[in-house]
Amino acid sequence: MARTKALLAAALAAALLPWAAPAAQAADGPALTVDPGASRHTISPYIYGMNFAGEDLAKELNLPVRRWGGNATTRYNYLYDETNRGSDWYFENVPGPAPDPAALPDGSETDQFTEQDRRTGTDTILSVPLIGWTPKARDYTCGFGIEKYGPQQGADTEWRPDCGNGVKPDGSNVTGNDPADTSVPAGPRYVTDWLSHLTGKYGTADGGGVRFYNLDNEPDLWHATHRDVHPEGAGYDEMRDQTYAIASAVKAADPGAKTLGPVGWGYQSLTMSGLDKQTCDREGGDCWSNPPDRAAHGGVAFADWYLRQMKAYEDQHGKRILDYFDEHLYPQQSGVALGEAGDAATQELRLRSTRQLWDPTYTDESWIDQPIQYIPRMRDLVNANYPGTKLAVTEYNWGALGHVNGALAEADVLGIFGREGLDLATLWAPPGSADPGAYAFRMYRNYDGAGASFGDTSVSAKSADQGKLAVYAAQRSADKALTLMIVNKSLTDDLTSTVSVAGRSGSAAGHVYRYSGADQSSIVHAPDVTVGSDGFSSTFPASSITLVEIPADDGPAAPACEVAYKVQSQWGSGFTAQVTVTNTGTSPLSGWTLGFAFAADQRVAQGWNATWAQDGANVTARGLDWNKAIEPGGSVTIGFNASSGGTNPAPSTFKVNNATCTT
Repeated sequence: MARTKALLAAALAAALLPWAAPAAQAADGPALTVDPGASRHTISPYIYGMNFAGEDLAKELNLPVRRWGGNATTRYNYLYDETNRGSDWYFENVPGPAPDPAALPDGSETDQFTEQDRRTGTDTILSVPLIGWTPKARDYTCGFGIEKYGPQQGADTEWRPDCGNGVKPDGSNVTGNDPADTSVPAGPRYVTDWLSHLTGKYGTADGGGVRFYNLDNEPDLWHATHRDVHPEGAGYDEMRDQTYAIASAVKAADPGAKTLGPVGWGYQSLTMSGLDKQTCDREGGDCWSNPPDRAAHGGVAFADWYLRQMKAYEDQHGKRILDYFDEHLYPQQSGVALGEAGDAATQELRLRSTRQLWDPTYTDESWIDQPIQYIPRMRDLVNANYPGTKLAVTEYNWGALGHVNGALAEADVLGIFGREGLDLATLWAPPGSADPGAYAFRMYRNYDGAGASFGDTSVSAKSADQGKLAVYAAQRSADKALTLMIVNKSLTDDLTSTVSVAGRSGSAAGHVYRYSGADQSSIVHAPDVTVGSDGFSSTFPASSITLVEIPADDGPAAPACEVAYKVQSQWGSGFTAQVTVTNTGTSPLSGWTLGFAFAADQRVAQGWNATWAQDGANVTARGLDWNKAIEPGGSVTIGFNASSGGTNPAPSTFKVNNATCTT
């Protein structure tokens, strides 16, 4: 009887308590496929950078690069350790943190910044001014004094009540103010003197000193952010002339230093100068389709024109003065950039909006309302106008770094940066060490707490639905381990997916590390998965980032192969090449993929007898259904047409299924 009562009580409890119901089953997730032998290219460590990261976090992450940038750095005087905050704070001069002002320029903010980076083994980016002005003294003067220029809509009532916001009570801007109220001219000599100070203390870039120099910050917004000294938008000609003057001064002072420009504020910076933006903001209408500064320069969009001018300088002087094409990017979707997590719809939008970095089918869900494809677009601009220039995004922010949703977006962005071949990136406004956003970086830079990092060679990784379950893969040079980064973007659904891994022969334990909403204070070392010759199956929790570390595998016997490469014809801007792949081994080459790298910016335009693809310098050719198997002693002949920039050296190394062939 007692047993019967107990069973009845248990049944009643199960009926009344919702948490007693069976756990929900994971949903079927999209299939993931990884091919370590395909789409291989180096991942630049510089994509994992930050602006102003604290020392402890920088040390923990082995932070590769850190930027000193932003609006205030446009007007900085190293002699006084003084910035002007522009429109961010009432156009005020503000002294920096120098502990002993009498010792300046030693001990300035930028000295301290550089010294922290030296302690953590981090390369430094400093911003040098193109705007032509720098603070005049170590003081608290401001650009729009109320006593001098009259009543204004806003003022720094807490600290300096005479400092206004430069807007009259009727809403119009104060005009005709004197830049000398706060500033003195600053040109190439100022930059030369500053770099002389830096190289004297820390050595040259090639000797361990400051490695990178940003050519100012967001000059296409100076007419707003620094209108007390630059009320008119920066036009095409000013940007060319100032870049020539300042970038050449940097190179003269430290030839090994790398420069980054034009450091525009966002997507619109690719098409418009600051002068055009200011004009069209004021005039509207047809101005946006035919802005006057662009029209005066042959109708050429600003980024194309700028890059052509940088190439023209090198052609004339025999010296490159621009090393990185640098543009900022803040997602324009409502509630995403720099914001809190927001509601479920905003969180889903945040995770969806990362597609603007690469996806030609994604229409930006903002005023832009068109595909952006930001990184490929930047690469196309460089390839068309100044080949050899690297790509940088020195400010970006997908928001919610204090929430797991922001961590997912950041992990997705870092994966995209590596896969798409970006060369340098620095997150604006670093997360706190305990914030979820910091864990996104830990997943790539120190996922086991002992320095283990995501691989440094990107390999092919595809998801049947990248918007639901994103996957990135890389191989680590040190131990040849394969690392997979898998981001479940579903806010509510655990997803079970198969993960196919090509080229494996045996079975191994895949080590699993995970960050998720279940524990936002640590990366959990989850149970291993068994990785067989065909991969594995696993469940990825909702709103989670999972890293799977798969030990090196010798795979099937390395194919024995020989490659003959011949340029059949060549003309001024292009050439035709034939490639013959011969199987010199004793077993068939099945499902073969040929890989090689160009050395002189050649680009495949079209090919035959194979499926051709190119990512940066790296070219792959995959066999078709009718020639995908090469029998021992047999061969296939394939070919392509390509563009060249004048020189056309043959690739030095050819690989089939990632095994080096004789040539």
